[in-house]
Formats: sequence, structure tokens, C-alpha cells
Amino acid sequence: MGVGVKDIGSKAELEDALLGVAPVVLHFWASWCAASKQMDQVFAHLAAEYPQVLFFRVEAEEQPEISEEYAVSAVPCFVFCKDGKKVDTLEGADPPSLANKVAKVAGSDSLVKSSSPANIEVATAPIETVKKPSEENGSSHNDSTSSDLNDALRMRLQQLVDSHPVFLFMKGSPEEPKCGFSRKVVDILKDEGVKFGSFNILMDNEVREGMKKFSNWPTFPQLFCKGEFVGGCDIAVAMHESGELKDLFTEHGIPVISQETKVVESAKDTSSSDASAPIKSEALSDPAGLSDALSSRLHTLTNSSPVMVFMKGKPDEPKCGFSRKVIEILRQEKVAFDSFDILSDEEVRQGLKIFSNWPSYPQLYIGGELIGGSDIVLEMQKSGELKKLLVEKDIIQDVTPEDRLKNLITSSPVMLFMKGTPDAPRCGFSSKVVDALRKEEINFGSFDILSNDEVRQGLKTYSNWPTYPQLYYKGELIGGCDIVLEMQRNGELKSTLSE
Repeated sequence: MGVGVKDIGSKAELEDALLGVAPVVLHFWASWCAASKQMDQVFAHLAAEYPQVLFFRVEAEEQPEISEEYAVSAVPCFVFCKDGKKVDTLEGADPPSLANKVAKVAGSDSLVKSSSPANIEVATAPIETVKKPSEENGSSHNDSTSSDLNDALRMRLQQLVDSHPVFLFMKGSPEEPKCGFSRKVVDILKDEGVKFGSFNILMDNEVREGMKKFSNWPTFPQLFCKGEFVGGCDIAVAMHESGELKDLFTEHGIPVISQETKVVESAKDTSSSDASAPIKSEALSDPAGLSDALSSRLHTLTNSSPVMVFMKGKPDEPKCGFSRKVIEILRQEKVAFDSFDILSDEEVRQGLKIFSNWPSYPQLYIGGELIGGSDIVLEMQKSGELKKLLVEKDIIQDVTPEDRLKNLITSSPVMLFMKGTPDAPRCGFSSKVVDALRKEEINFGSFDILSNDEVRQGLKTYSNWPTYPQLYYKGELIGGCDIVLEMQRNGELKSTLSE
């Protein structure tokens, strides 16, 4: 049976492990990813708790064949196997979900208390985000690290970088990527509608090692725009989903094939092929490239409620962090809204991207007009523009700062004002309170006071409590970290928050 965590060095080694009767859990990680390192601690803890399960680590970029087989495109990622077959997966840094899924694959009748998320001490440790190289280093790629390269190699790399307005150093080719990370970036660039050049770093080790120094970035793929380093897979994904990547291409004058053009061209390609699925005879409405029936349906949906959210999942069960954030914001603003789960209807999912000319989800509509995605909604909340717009549209009544604080405090029976979020606290005191609430199995809402300075400063005066975190129950202040921990030790916390 399993003893701790072992590293997988080859596909053959993994195949041998899967031949046994013990359940297997794989952690796909990367040495440069802070979230991977944090989750590694949780993984090791669970390995000690479940000796009947085999726990393996797979360095995703060094084992592209294994990553490819399990469709891994981001780290950290966890794959759960039973009887030699994949039965479940988990993407991202989510300690509670990891603990629950391990318990499930281990065959536990119920979650063992000693392995529940609340008892994993590292589960609530802050998980860092990857910064863009230009933000982290304060300079472009051509600085001291590239001075280690000889002149001939540096010139060759510069020529490659400058050979196309958008250039990608990747494993494999765009037609045949050799790792999930490279495939993900290729898909993003195709979705953005930009033409790009590429170089297969697996074909030239001098370029492969040289680019790590040239860009001061240790992994691949690496994306460049007009000679400037943009980032790797995680940064490309985040910029794509927030709309920043599209803005970057626009700012640098990169020609972009519009969504409308891509849909029409796709329809032409399909009509000239021998595809088994016939094309519907409905006429396409010009210029959107959508059928009249679908356009009408999307118009009806976007106007079906004064505030409408198209999201992944449902408000009580969001399927992505961006959707969850928008729902939290609307609830904090005390806004009544309806939602549509785009995962339940592929026609709506793809059609709305064209209808709104917005490539990602969630999408928020107010009065039938597109407001934007999660980043825009968050920024509007911070600046007060969201509340102003909702007032102008007669969706909510204008409220004083004090009323807004009251609304936030009462937005959940148990409400925690903290630094960061429950899954990524930004201070030890907040982390301890989250841990205490989860250990007592208490459901709670939260507000990141680092995201809104008006709330951060205003609540200190409102509550006459100078520090954070602050815990409230039914609108009444319970206290900060010390009081919460004292109540937990005395056995008073759960009973007080359940009255």
C-alpha cells in the first residue's frame, strides 16, 4: 500500500502503478507554480491520512506524454484512478475539494474527520498568483539574464522573437502540440483570431535553454507580442478570459479576425466538406452570422430580467471562480437577478459570444445591455459605478454608505469581513477564523476588504472595531480572531452561530 508521495519518472512507471488494486491519485505540478507547491503540502498530508491509496506526483511539463494522456492543460491538477481507469479530476488549488475527492476514491463511507478540510493546516494558506514578468521584474526580457548568452545565440533568438508580430515558443507545432499547456495557448490564439508564428523548442535544445535566459522565464510555452514577452500558459489564459489579451493585440495593431468572420468562414468550410451533420437551412442574419431564430432567442434571454447573468453553473453552485465572483458582487449589492447556465446549452454558449462580441464568461447584462465580465464588474463595484448604474436603471434604491455596510453585513446570516478569500486568505488571522468556521461546519459569506477601501475604512467606524477579520452573526458583531478562537475552544462558536 501507499507510503507517502512518490514521483513518477516515466509513463511505463505510471502504467505499472495502475495495474495494482489500490486507488491512485496523481498530482500534476510545476516547479514554478506557487499554487502547486502549496497544494503539495495538502497532498502530502492526505497521503499520510490514507495509506490505502497510492499518491504520485507528475511534473507536468517534464512528462508531456502523461499530461497529454490525461488532458492536463493547467497546474495544479489532480487525477483520481480506480481499477486502472480515471474516475475523477480536479483543477486548481482547492484543498477542501481535494480532501473530499480523496476520501471518495479511498472508499470512505463518509469523510473522515481527521482528513476534513478544516483539519488540513495548510489548506487555508494564501495561494500566490503568477504575475506578468513585466510586473514582477519591472523590466522587459532583455535585461541582465540575457547577458549570459553569447552574441550569436542572442541575435538568433531576437530574430525569432521579431519574425512575427505574435510569436509562440512551444512544444510541438500548432497542428500537433506536444503538451497540454502549448495546446491551450494555441487554442487561445486561434480563438482570439490572430495569426502567429511558432517554434518547436523540442527540435532545438540550444534555443530551448537559451530562451529561458533570454526571457527570464523557466518554462514553455512562451508568448511574445511585437518582440515583448507576454507570459506563459497561465498568464495567457487569465488575459484571454479577462479580455486583456484582445486589448493587447488591439493596442499593438495586430490584425484580428472577427468572430463574425470566423463563424461565416466556418459555415462555408462546413458546407464544402463531407461532414456528416447537415447544415440547417435557416438563413444567417448579416453581419452577426447568427440565425434569426437564435438571435431572437438570445435577445429574449438577455432581456428576460433587469439583471441577467450568463455563467458557468448556477448561483448556488458556480462552476468557475469568475462566475462565483460576479454572483458574490451582486449579492453584496443586494441585487435581484436571474441567471442562465451556459454549460447546459452549447448553442447559447457559442451564440452569445457572437451576439455580445464578448469571448468569455460570465457575462452580466443590465437592462438588456452588456456590462462585461468579472473583471469589469469588480472594477465597477470598487469605483462605485455599478451601484450608480443600478440606481439609474431603477433596479436598486440609492443608499448611504452606512446602509451599504448594513446590507453587506446582513447579506449572509454568518458574515466574515477578511483579508483575501476563504480559499486564499491574505493574512494569518483571517486564515485562522476561516479554519475555525470550517472545522465547526458553519456556512458563511465573506467579503474581501482588500478589494474595497471604502468598505475597509468605513466598517472600522461602523463597528467600532479597528482590525480585521470581523465576524458578524445576523447583523451583530461577534468579534475578531482572538474572540472567535476563544469561543471555539469553549465550545460556544457553533451554538452561538446557530441560534
